[in-house]
Amino acid sequence: MLERSHLMIIRTVHQLGTLTEAAEQLCLSQSALSHAIKKLENYFGTPLWIKEGRRLRLTQAGHTLLNLAQRLLPQFEHSEQIIRNIAGGGQGSLRIGMECHPCYQWLLNIVGPFLKQFPDVDLDVRQRFQFGGMGALLGYDIDMLVTPDPLYSLALEYVPVFDYEHVLVVPKTHSLASKPWVEPFDLSNEVIITYPVEPSRLDIFSQFCHPAGIAIKKHVQIETTEILLQMVAAGRGFSALPKWLVESYQGTLDICPVSLGKKGIYKTIHLGFRKNEQRPTYLNQFIQMAQDNDTDFLTNT
Repeated sequence: MLERSHLMIIRTVHQLGTLTEAAEQLCLSQSALSHAIKKLENYFGTPLWIKEGRRLRLTQAGHTLLNLAQRLLPQFEHSEQIIRNIAGGGQGSLRIGMECHPCYQWLLNIVGPFLKQFPDVDLDVRQRFQFGGMGALLGYDIDMLVTPDPLYSLALEYVPVFDYEHVLVVPKTHSLASKPWVEPFDLSNEVIITYPVEPSRLDIFSQFCHPAGIAIKKHVQIETTEILLQMVAAGRGFSALPKWLVESYQGTLDICPVSLGKKGIYKTIHLGFRKNEQRPTYLNQFIQMAQDNDTDFLTNT
């Protein structure tokens, strides 16, 4: 009979590649691990791994079990954590996935008060799910997704918590800084600096330049907000960011926000969750704090 321990073996051997390392992580002897694998292969009547030197490669049957392990094990672990939280009387963990580089500064205004109110709740912010957060949420790798671009599913629900305008960022000395808004053709011969994100997921392209048939001169990608804005201030190009974020740097950098089009581009930060799942008290309180923080954050930035 296929058991959870078998799925853990499949996942661990695949992750580490060798029996020696997998046995050490699973707290088993190498002979016990080899015996468990052989027993599983005998049960199915087909090999699950092919040995290539010291390393093991999954067969087609092995990949089938790996897919099952990657779907089920996170759900086991999530449910166990919930039960431990209940047994611990309020202790728990909150794993937040981020699909928004500049949302970190907004998030920091909530994290501080939240950690003070819930000192026994561990908090982990993960950005490796960037623009793959929906899968991470459905796969139980995270408990909550922060995103300005929710992808809707019958299994998920989203709570809007913060509205903002997405603007063009230009040097304060540039001629566009004096305009109330820019048109797409204003960017046709400019360098656009963005975070390292697929261009199709960037509003400056998908909602502004591309619909107007405008191609820019060059697209540069930078991971760090501070360096990105330093580049803009130095006249190396333009960027597009939340207006509140731009305004928070105007005291130290010579930059200016300009609306994208006469109507502007307006966005909303959403918190995403799995639907029909009971939320612990601290998660509901986090949502409330995020909604209450809307006006306070705008006042303080």
